[in-house]
Amino acid sequence: MAFDGTWKVNRNENYEKFMEKMGINVVKRKLASHDNLKLIITQEGNKFTVKESSTFRNIEVLFDLGVTFNYSLADGTELTGTWSLEGNKLVGKFKRVDNGNELNTVREIIGGEMVQDSPESLIA
Repeated sequence: MAFDGTWKVNRNENYEKFMEKMGINVVKRKLASHDNLKLIITQEGNKFTVKESSTFRNIEVLFDLGVTFNYSLADGTELTGTWSLEGNKLVGKFKRVDNGNELNTVREIIGGEMVQDSPESLIA
């Protein structure tokens, strides 16, 4: 269970471009870049519990790999989608409920650090 543990997201690759593509305004993008996100992840088989703690909120998210669920971003944006495990990567594929824009991201443990990436190839 490579993702079990407490993680501080120190790097968000392509995050600014990702948020812009999602239609998030410049003020919210600037605030989000300083959210100090910390994740506590527990995995039991295909079931994940993620406790998110940031400057803006504290929530607990429960999901099963490959099963669609609803999620709200810190700014209130509603999403629906899934997380899947692809090798050593946790891959999220979501859509905004209001406009259908796709939000895709990859979380990976690299050298004891969690890196969240929104590669251009995943930005629809």
